[in-house]
Amino acid sequence: MPDISAGDHKAYMRLALEQAQKSPPKPTNYRVGAVLVDSAANEILATGYTLELPGNTHAEQCCFMKLAQKHGVAEEDLKEVLPPELALYTTVEPCSKRLSGNLPCVERVLRLTESIRTVYVGTMEPETFVTENTGKKSLQSAGISVVHVEGLEKEILDVATAGHTKG
Repeated sequence: MPDISAGDHKAYMRLALEQAQKSPPKPTNYRVGAVLVDSAANEILATGYTLELPGNTHAEQCCFMKLAQKHGVAEEDLKEVLPPELALYTTVEPCSKRLSGNLPCVERVLRLTESIRTVYVGTMEPETFVTENTGKKSLQSAGISVVHVEGLEKEILDVATAGHTKG
């Protein structure tokens, strides 16, 4: 894992973007990367990217699944083993609806409100697949800060939409 200075949100977002680039381009999803950080210790706990794990998985979901496996707990029980000051970096706003029927990433984050204090996003979700993503609003309503890390939007969208039909 790279050595990133505490509070260097752009560097963490770049790491999330590197994760997103590992995701296979497909016309039916965004290529997203995520990084979960223990803010107090400035330690990366998990990384993930779209389709990293089987089952039409999203980046945030992969972070949580890998961390649950590492701690030997079910994903829904992660809150019992996580430190209290986590930050989630994700290249695209967490989804509020999954067309696949999987649990939306926002709901996965909301299960961890005792730990995740801030979600840093590189760009808000384009309305290609789900219009009116309510992810940001849902997180903020639960007391989780949502912070836009500016400056990488074009790169993030280029990676996220690779494989999509332009037109």
